Amino acid sequence: MDRNPDLIRYNIFQSFDKLCAFTTTKSTLPIERVRYSNMPENKAKLAEVLDLKTNQMVYPDQTHSNCVAEVREVPDAVISETDALVTNQAGLCLCVQTADCVPVLLFDPKAKVIAAIHAGWRGTVGGIVEKAISKMTNYGASAKNIVAAIGPSISPEIYEVGDEVVAAARKSIPNVEITLHKNGEGKSHFNLWEANRQLLLKSGVQAQNIEVLRACSFSEAEKYYSARRDGVDTGRMVSGIMIL
Repeated sequence: MDRNPDLIRYNIFQSFDKLCAFTTTKSTLPIERVRYSNMPENKAKLAEVLDLKTNQMVYPDQTHSNCVAEVREVPDAVISETDALVTNQAGLCLCVQTADCVPVLLFDPKAKVIAAIHAGWRGTVGGIVEKAISKMTNYGASAKNIVAAIGPSISPEIYEVGDEVVAAARKSIPNVEITLHKNGEGKSHFNLWEANRQLLLKSGVQAQNIEVLRACSFSEAEKYYSARRDGVDTGRMVSGIMIL
């Protein structure tokens, strides 16, 4: 696997030599959004950057759902209406795309099971992290063994939300008060990083096995794409994980 310096690598995964986990930046792939369905040339360019074959990279058609798909082989069609992927197959790179939402990458080094998760606020409050871990247990994974990375997304200082999001968070997020705060104008902000960390802990992942990058996609304009800053048609980062 190429050690491209423009890829973000996570410290939490560095001790595992049979694992590749990464997030792209604007420097990795300075082109418009990567789309499984309508931008195959971009997908091919990213595969080349990673020194992979295009069909090794598996993307879901994300819809801000809490749906999780198990991937047992290279799919022959788009995995529709899905926002997380799970596999125990070596050589398949599970990928999700983000531009303010949270990418979460999971690995059980004992069972050799991985997951890639796209968690916007809807997926987060819908428990997509918990559902992905549940799917991982179908392959023998155990939450206590899972190692997790929470990648770049919009930061709690920037992410202002409405009453709908606050109400949904209060119903579904453990220790919800530490994920919500109000700014000087009384507007609510939601901490997607901490919300997903709390859901990982609730599922049984050990605190010391969770890395939160704490990089803000909105604020770091030179490095990351941001839908809230630049509009929904901006590019996307790709976060991927693969057993070698």
